[in-house]
Amino acid sequence: MEHEELSMKIDAYIDEVWEQVVEDIDTLVRIPSTEDLDNAAPGAPYGPGPAEALKAGVALAEKLGYDAHNCDGHIAYADLAGKSETQIGIIGHLDVVPAGSGWNFEPFQVTRKDGYLIGRGVLDDKGPSVVAMYAMKFFPQHDIELPYTIRMIMGGNEESGMRDVAYYRERYDDPAFIFTPDADFPVCYGEKGGFDGRYTSKKMGDDAVIFDFQGGDATNAVAAQAFAVVKADAADLKETDRITVSDADGYARLDAQGIGGHASKPEGTINAIGLIVDYLLENDLCSTDERAFLELQHKLLSASDGSGVGVKTSDEYFGPLTLIGGTVHMDDGRIVQTIDIRYPTSITSDELIEKLGAYADAIGATFENTLLMVPFLVEPDSPMIQALLDSFNDATGMHEKPFTIGGGTYAREFASGASFGPNMPWLSHPDWIAGEHSANEGVSEDMLKTALKIYILTIDRLMQLDFA
Repeated sequence: MEHEELSMKIDAYIDEVWEQVVEDIDTLVRIPSTEDLDNAAPGAPYGPGPAEALKAGVALAEKLGYDAHNCDGHIAYADLAGKSETQIGIIGHLDVVPAGSGWNFEPFQVTRKDGYLIGRGVLDDKGPSVVAMYAMKFFPQHDIELPYTIRMIMGGNEESGMRDVAYYRERYDDPAFIFTPDADFPVCYGEKGGFDGRYTSKKMGDDAVIFDFQGGDATNAVAAQAFAVVKADAADLKETDRITVSDADGYARLDAQGIGGHASKPEGTINAIGLIVDYLLENDLCSTDERAFLELQHKLLSASDGSGVGVKTSDEYFGPLTLIGGTVHMDDGRIVQTIDIRYPTSITSDELIEKLGAYADAIGATFENTLLMVPFLVEPDSPMIQALLDSFNDATGMHEKPFTIGGGTYAREFASGASFGPNMPWLSHPDWIAGEHSANEGVSEDMLKTALKIYILTIDRLMQLDFA
């Protein structure tokens, strides 16, 4: 099909299906599919929410005419058969981070306002996953037989470990090439290493001042809110522009309001846990042992480049390392602080473990590495990456180049893949719209429509490559 004719058919198709696309996104967003291991069960290994979302994803795929299967609640897939069993893969995820607080809209339903969709998952990654399934549908709807099979994979554990992909790859072969609509356009050919850690303080003694300390909703997001309850008179403590003080049955409660955001993009965020830490230190609201751990937290949270704990580094592919504090809580008299690091090729995981662990050892705390993903790179001049890039540039009239990111997507889990939209970070949005992992997560309908066109063009191009 000639390019101009194909483009016109795609535009007409998008107009035809768009209202149904939005309705199907809403169906998925209404499912609070956050990990809940306390209520895990057979068929729901990550909790009832992700399991319900996978069932809904399979139902949508079957409605669109695909051969769909739920893999024991870990992950699901849907095939659009081609002439060959060789697969071109697309992988999205139907789990989400917790809603958290600070929303001006209902998080678990789609609100449609001024050309935007708002709700948890409309951008990360339920909306793009639905768009990808409708990109596949274009071809049978226009009686186009494809040389390769398209497999849409729907994950249930992307936000908290990617154990779903490990489960999948133990049982199924990788597609010849796979892309995930879970990042930015134009096309990402590499991802920083991912490194999560957990610091646990020693058990505090009878002189402890901190009664409770909690903050953050997810390890891989900068904490937007945190609070601490301390043994002090609230009347003696001053508020700041981001910390309020109130009485809590004779204790003082400190509530901090930060600015949240994705762990891979800490610029412009303010970590609410760090606000509490600094307030406690500045006002001497801590015992000697508590102060030692708070000072370690300050080193971790005061600079997102890792310079506070001696791991600042950068390379030519990925730029600088990033480090954020995701969550804090109390456990049997101990303070537990999680961190998320995205690291380039200029430092190794062994070096990170050694350097970070030394800070814990010095104060009698413990440190453990809880997640590790090595940096991932694909040759940017490969035919597959160029097919994605050309599809983006054709649809937008732009002349962009491929790039690398700090985030960790499903692409890195496969032998050959890339992360590919739908976000266009150069676009401006109203101030009542926020990005992934934030309150008021939203996405432009026009941007999703453009992504749908790009994905259809991409499938067409990939089908012309030789994967024999």
